[in-house]
Amino acid sequence: MKSNPYKVVDSVDLSKISTKVVHDKAKDQLKKVRKKISKIQNTMYAHGKYSVLICFQGMDTAGKDSLIREVFKSFNTRGINVHSFKQPTELEKDHDFMWRHYIALPARGKFGIFNRTHYENVLVTRVHPEYILGENIPSVTNVDMIDDDFFHKRMEHINNFEDHIAENGTIIFKFFLNISKDEQKYRLLRRIRLEEKNWKFSSSDLKERELWDNYMVCYEDMLNRTSKPKAPWFVIPSDDKPSARLIVAQIILETLKQYTDIKEPELDAKIKANLEEYKRILKND
Repeated sequence: MKSNPYKVVDSVDLSKISTKVVHDKAKDQLKKVRKKISKIQNTMYAHGKYSVLICFQGMDTAGKDSLIREVFKSFNTRGINVHSFKQPTELEKDHDFMWRHYIALPARGKFGIFNRTHYENVLVTRVHPEYILGENIPSVTNVDMIDDDFFHKRMEHINNFEDHIAENGTIIFKFFLNISKDEQKYRLLRRIRLEEKNWKFSSSDLKERELWDNYMVCYEDMLNRTSKPKAPWFVIPSDDKPSARLIVAQIILETLKQYTDIKEPELDAKIKANLEEYKRILKND
């Protein structure tokens, strides 16, 4: 399995991309892959020169939460932080649209996961442009001013932001979990049917579902304008959750293995020369 079939390198048409791929024994394969990633994570934590930013976007019920849980469960918690971005707070709206994402970036040696991301600012707000008015941007006084050019300019800002952090040592992954409308219907009904899943259901999910076609247009435009060599998008077929998790994990592993300079730091020469003496001291303690 290679990452290339899922990477956005040319113009994409989401209507022509399959939302379902099934891999045999995906759960068993995932166990092996995530152990390998966790070993790299430990080395990166000690190395302390690169950070990793992993972004997940997708329609409601796309499986972001469970994917994060299953792919990263073997990680050392010291080296990973997960941020779930909800509706902006008043404090966040008092800053520019990228501020809350910038301050959540992972430090060197750490993994940062964005569950929903800075791309909400060109997706949800594009479907609901009235939300932009809440940002109190001086140059925007009415909804009519929030046109395609406005969002394309935001995408340029995002591209520049990602280019900047990539040049400073952040390895960026961006995954769009691509599900079908039929699969979303099944998962929403499951949330209603299963009592332990009820808490996940909101009537707003149905209102957003009515805007499915609008969202697909926005996602497609976003993918085509913001998939760059240093920060590529991967469109992951996500109707089958175990296979989607495996594909994401394999892409992460394949990419990180290319960074051959990531190694555990050498011990200080003086300490290394005296290891046998330290061992003797401890044994005689």
